[in-house]
Amino acid sequence: MSTEKRPRPPGDLPAPKAAPRSAGKDAAITHIHSRDNAFVKALRRLAQDSTAYRSQGQVWVEGDHLCRAALARGWRPAVAVFSESFWPLAPVEWAQAAHKVVVLSDALFAAVSALESPARMGYVLDLPPAADLQAGVATVVLDRVQDAGNVGSILRSAAAFGFGQVLALKGSAALWSPKVLRAGMGAHFALRLVEGLAQDDVQALALPLLVTSSHAGDFLHEAKLPWPCAWVLGHEGQGVSPALEARAAQRIRIAQPGGEESLNVAAAAAICLHASAVQGHAMPLLHRSK
Repeated sequence: MSTEKRPRPPGDLPAPKAAPRSAGKDAAITHIHSRDNAFVKALRRLAQDSTAYRSQGQVWVEGDHLCRAALARGWRPAVAVFSESFWPLAPVEWAQAAHKVVVLSDALFAAVSALESPARMGYVLDLPPAADLQAGVATVVLDRVQDAGNVGSILRSAAAFGFGQVLALKGSAALWSPKVLRAGMGAHFALRLVEGLAQDDVQALALPLLVTSSHAGDFLHEAKLPWPCAWVLGHEGQGVSPALEARAAQRIRIAQPGGEESLNVAAAAAICLHASAVQGHAMPLLHRSK
């Protein structure tokens, strides 16, 4: 086994400073009890600051579900973090998946966590280099969607219904923020995510744009939808910007027999993306696999 040490990339969490012992494979265990430890301070920023990932190049995923989702998609954590009381009970494979293992006192773990009930374990993941927009891939475009819960829910629908890419235009919630990660429930690891784009960048998709509307356009259940396509989902209050709506190949509205004025953007996204999956290639593929 090679013992060569690679230089720490810019923005990486400071290396935990304590005497390690073997944790199996190439992981090493470090116990930390001080709130002033540099690793702990950086971890707290990742857990509680919505945009810290941009400067640190890493994200913090807390809890069994998100950690398993990352591992299932081939992500190897840079650091596995456990609370002191949970560490003796932690499955061996959770520790062995990481390059390093850090055990925090229970009080320290709770201070780091942004959850009301800390999950007692989590992973620090290195983010890949910023992805470029990929043309021709079924895509969801977020036009200033600002609520983290809505964005995470939309990511879940995109992954579930065969969309490979999500683009966030400037003004949208930070895609890798802790709240969006929790709401996404692991969808992040199945998608190509590109953020900070301008409206003009959408043209590079070379796909028909479909925009949602509460009052105009074709009813979804009657419309013939192209595949692949790019669904544009707009700001919670203002909807899709007029400039993007003017570029759309189709405007789509969802029939609401109950008479409500509009749907929450995440609910509308789930309905529209499912309709695309049914008419596009995703559902036929499922039928052929039976």
